[in-house]
Amino acid sequence: MSRAVAGTKRKDHRKKILGHAKGFWGRRHSNYKVAKDAVAKAMSYAYRDRRDKKSNFRRLWIARINAACRAEGITYSRFIEGLAVAQVQVDRKMLADLAIRDPAGFKAVVEQAKAGLKA
Repeated sequence: MSRAVAGTKRKDHRKKILGHAKGFWGRRHSNYKVAKDAVAKAMSYAYRDRRDKKSNFRRLWIARINAACRAEGITYSRFIEGLAVAQVQVDRKMLADLAIRDPAGFKAVVEQAKAGLKA
């Protein structure tokens, strides 16, 4: 009986790692030993940043809403408080989009928030 070796499995695994490392700088794209660590680090950054992306977008939406609110003469925090009192349930992503694409519609929402604050 012939001796079994992990030939194709080993080669396929190395090929997969080097495939992930395509475009990396220096030996990181061609040397398996170095590429293995580079790919592991890259994947951990990718995992982390997929979660960070959500908070980055939320920060962007809040900045856009704040800028649009101040143009209407109200601060962001008072605007959000007014929406809560008026029981308007629109998320920040939609509010930011509304502020950019439809200023008249956003102005109507701001008026509802102001009315909620007065009540």
